[in-house]
Amino acid sequence: MIGTLWLIGIGTGSLRHVTLEGLEAIREAAVILVPQKGSGKDDLAQLRYQIIEAAGSSAEVIPFDYPERDPALPYLERVARWHDEIARRWQAAAAGAMRQGPVALLVWGDPSLYDSTLRIAERLAPRAAIRVIPGITAVQALTAAHVIPLNQVNGPICITTGRRLRDDGWPVGADRLVVMLDGEASFQTLDQSDLRIWWGAYLGMPEQILEHGLLADATGRILAAREAARARHGWIMDTYLLSRNTN
Repeated sequence: MIGTLWLIGIGTGSLRHVTLEGLEAIREAAVILVPQKGSGKDDLAQLRYQIIEAAGSSAEVIPFDYPERDPALPYLERVARWHDEIARRWQAAAAGAMRQGPVALLVWGDPSLYDSTLRIAERLAPRAAIRVIPGITAVQALTAAHVIPLNQVNGPICITTGRRLRDDGWPVGADRLVVMLDGEASFQTLDQSDLRIWWGAYLGMPEQILEHGLLADATGRILAAREAARARHGWIMDTYLLSRNTN
């Protein structure tokens, strides 16, 4: 049983993205669960181990195998069953812990933004006491890497997913658009004539890649960079900001 669960945001790949509060929580946690996401994604687990060591933690570290989604199911059912299974694996991993006290998970980015860790935590029975320590988001890492502000002066900003961009197109009323969780480079589906893009992958990591410019000009470069990086690393995490004009 997990009585107390700490969700600690660890940024997007740099040890320096972990806040002082996050480092303190890592040191004070009794148990830390580390997901193993399979062949080709060892970097994600190794980064977590590096952060735990750098924090000076003496926590009991327990790895667990991360389940895969069933592609045969409808999307919402697929995600719901996946979340159920992740929660079950958290419980099973924590049940084998020798130490008593807070159980922690190191969450890539921030637990509040396009991350399902909080929703999975709600599935724990009995319900755990949850503490959230925020981290650097991919949005912050992206705009910092490109040295740009997120919004235009007095302008709105919309944050969405690649799936929504493909299905619904450009959101009504948005001047600028941040797209996350886009494994299919959905910017290709847009009318590119008046759009500018700021794109980044492996943000904050030594492997960081950046591209920007008019979307019509940058699309080919981004697609080539994504393909080469995925072949080299076995995985890719990227996000991008789109703007209707060049400001």
